[in-house]
Amino acid sequence: MNAIQQIIAGSSHPELASLITSRLGVEPTKVLLSQFKNKETSVEITTSVRNDDVYIIQSGSSKINDSLMELLILINACKGNSAQRITAVIPYFPYSKQSKKKKHRGAIAAKLVANILSISGVDHIITMDLHASQTQGFFDRPVDNLYAEPTIAQWIQENVDDWENGVVVSKNAGGAKRVTSLADRLNIDFALIHKDRARTGRADQSLSTPENIYNRLEDEDDDYDDSLVDAETGHEVHRAFVDETSHMTLVGDVQDKVCFIVDDMIDGCHSFLEAADNLVSHGAKQVYIIATHGILSGNSLRQIEECTSVHKVVVTNTYPFPAEKRALSSKLKVLDISATLAEAIRRTHNGESISYLFTQVPKSL
Repeated sequence: MNAIQQIIAGSSHPELASLITSRLGVEPTKVLLSQFKNKETSVEITTSVRNDDVYIIQSGSSKINDSLMELLILINACKGNSAQRITAVIPYFPYSKQSKKKKHRGAIAAKLVANILSISGVDHIITMDLHASQTQGFFDRPVDNLYAEPTIAQWIQENVDDWENGVVVSKNAGGAKRVTSLADRLNIDFALIHKDRARTGRADQSLSTPENIYNRLEDEDDDYDDSLVDAETGHEVHRAFVDETSHMTLVGDVQDKVCFIVDDMIDGCHSFLEAADNLVSHGAKQVYIIATHGILSGNSLRQIEECTSVHKVVVTNTYPFPAEKRALSSKLKVLDISATLAEAIRRTHNGESISYLFTQVPKSL
């Protein structure tokens, strides 16, 4: 086995980077990461990377644009200093929600990020649970999209009583493929919540001007629970329709069963809590909310803590979680996904197949 030569840890998620390097038995490469007074990002690699394989660990974070820009500059710095191959390990891929046009004048931001990464000099991408599978096609470089499902399934089997009598639930039609995959792995039933939205009000014209138009984007496979924020004023901007009624229809049997609401990410929690309330009203015994990427913006954790319908929220540590944020909810459980990412790096470095990781939780390295 060839020793891994260089692993660079960005500033977005030092805890996860430390876990990965510890599992691999490698000291991270020393880099100086800073910002000038005008907030420009500065990067200096203090060790030679000439003719080395370099792995850069940088996830999305609450400072998403700074994290992305730092990653791009790190890649370019390695390329400019003659690194042989550069692999970006991006557990939570930035802008992954924007993988298609939601409005006529919208942008496909995920494709833009893919293009910028390629131009910066990256040779290979390792990521986890992309929001939409088509994102892999945005790259002209190899992309390995890992899954947290084996880790989540293992946790359910080891920690949830009566999980065999459980139901995996999708809170919208777009998530059906994801929940059926987990249900098949656990050999349990699945259910689907369908929401019919009927808008009865007129659009608020004051929100339709070019300066203020930040309409909430809604689609069957997306969940934009949080209000958007005006980039200039910092004020929240709500959807343009002032009157909206919705009706939730549960397809499946959850009576006296443990329910697992599964999605790739949880940002705002409104639709998750609505789904949990709906399941409890149909006789569910317990409700777990499970997602790979626990962004949990704003007051999400506090709202989850106050919701009596939710028993526990389970996420992985692909997204950074400060200790003070974790303390906001006793219902939060964060699973360590570093073993999967570390094994993916090891197998990539040694030219081994990573298909094992799509179905199995790696043993300790």
